[in-house]
Amino acid sequence: MVFVSFAQVVHATGFMLKISSILPVCLAVIFLSCEKEEQSYVPKPKGFNRIELPAHKYQQLTGNHPYTFEISRFAQAVPDTFSTAGKDWIFINYPQFNANIQITYKPVDGDQTKLKAFINDSYKLAGKHQIRASSIQEQKVLTQTGKTALLFKIDGDVPSPYQFYTTDSTKHFLRGAIYFPTATKNDSLAPVIDYLRKDMIQLLNTLQWR
Repeated sequence: MVFVSFAQVVHATGFMLKISSILPVCLAVIFLSCEKEEQSYVPKPKGFNRIELPAHKYQQLTGNHPYTFEISRFAQAVPDTFSTAGKDWIFINYPQFNANIQITYKPVDGDQTKLKAFINDSYKLAGKHQIRASSIQEQKVLTQTGKTALLFKIDGDVPSPYQFYTTDSTKHFLRGAIYFPTATKNDSLAPVIDYLRKDMIQLLNTLQWR
């Protein structure tokens, strides 16, 4: 039989009391540490790579077309090679951004029925993006040379965020569209889209018929 002295009992009891008084503090420290660790690992919102954009600089479009305007010095005007392309259809190509402003030209020849068909086609081409677009807004623009253009702003992850058409109602009809090769997350391309929009406005403001 093992005998335990009164002093040993008192000592053991005091030790247990110390343990019981320290235990809540330890648990609190562990809980707060875990909570802090969980907070430090909260997923951060996804960011986008920074896109370096050059300052806007312009030069006159070259070529024997029924129109002329200024294009970016960082873009190249190349012929539209699609099988349906007309003689004076061109791409204003931006290699840096893998994007184009497509220009399509059609002579009106004083035919108002033909002009109405060209305008209807412009609405149809803008409307093709309705499946992916969150909204399509129309805006009438008065250029610095007194011409009127209708601008389509197409919101959403679409390959063509801006389109326009302009005409003198008797001889000339010109349509333009900013195009990326595929539908993209346009939130990530917002700076590029705005950059190209400014170039498109410069194109309209400097447009002259020949």
